[in-house]
Amino acid sequence: MSEPQSPTGDLRVTGFQPLVPPARTLAELPMDEEHAALVRSSRADVRRIMAGDDDRLLVVVGPCSVHDPVAALDYARRLKPVADALRDDLAVVMRVYFEKPRTTVGWKGLINDPGLDGTFDVQRGLRIARELLFEVLGAGLPVGCEFLEPISPQYIADAVSWGAIGARTPESQVHRQLASGLSMPVGFKNATSGDVQAAIDGCTAAAHGHVFFGVDHDGRAAAVSTAGNPDCHVILRGGSAGPNYAPEHVRDALTLLHKAQLPERLVIDASHGNSGKDHERQAVVAGDIAVQIAAGQRGIAGVMLESFLVAGRQDIGSTPLVYGQSVTDACMSWETTENLLGDLAAAVRTRRTAAA
Repeated sequence: MSEPQSPTGDLRVTGFQPLVPPARTLAELPMDEEHAALVRSSRADVRRIMAGDDDRLLVVVGPCSVHDPVAALDYARRLKPVADALRDDLAVVMRVYFEKPRTTVGWKGLINDPGLDGTFDVQRGLRIARELLFEVLGAGLPVGCEFLEPISPQYIADAVSWGAIGARTPESQVHRQLASGLSMPVGFKNATSGDVQAAIDGCTAAAHGHVFFGVDHDGRAAAVSTAGNPDCHVILRGGSAGPNYAPEHVRDALTLLHKAQLPERLVIDASHGNSGKDHERQAVVAGDIAVQIAAGQRGIAGVMLESFLVAGRQDIGSTPLVYGQSVTDACMSWETTENLLGDLAAAVRTRRTAAA
């Protein structure tokens, strides 16, 4: 490591890994018009659903985090025909998360450490992420990602149809500012405590323009100015106080949205605090959400499901890794997921018939 520029600065920094500027990566891996058309149309679909102008249900479904691009693409190819068959009732977005927030320490995702081995080849991770996004779009599915910081979106966000701000950061000024400049609808999760107001305030803040530190497409440090993102919404994901997907929780959250003069529409995450991270319990939660939808609750505009090819989870370092099984949070199996998607679609049809 070179000597610090200041005798008192960067004393705990052990190195810098220069990154290829976003503009170069986008030039080497350009988006074609077919992919761009899918991104535009699916973003518009999400906007209409969250505004109440489309009575379908948004379903964000896929692995907790991607560690194996081959298995992720395999999943996408299984999901596509199901999504097509249910398209009149569900707008399916595949969850393709590359950055993994940790409660303490651990593997932080495919972009940060694509080798799962502590080598932290971030440049390779960014390329793999962009390539996989194009492969999923090529399979005919729009993509949803969680954004953890304000630099990586410059490399991948043009291919993303729906974004999320996680439960650790709805109160973070950095993440609210980031969301204000993202080009897609963004969901703010309630805080890990279960506080829904934090997510509502995040949506309100992100709807305004901001000026903040970031990088431009040439990789230069810059003051970024944004116009604000009017397409933000709340995600109920439970918390330390317990689950918050029951009818009374939904009513309370919709009341808070009304008071904040925001659309009374929300998404429910069937995993995390709502299932206690129990992948088998997640199916029960999703079933209960379907019951509420069928009973006519129009405030439920979307559902999030953590799902992969094989149920459960495994630890990084297991030899060999089980193909198609999560290395982070436990996920439902593909078979369970396919059945749940059918149940959710049936619930939407029932709600639609009752409203006619």
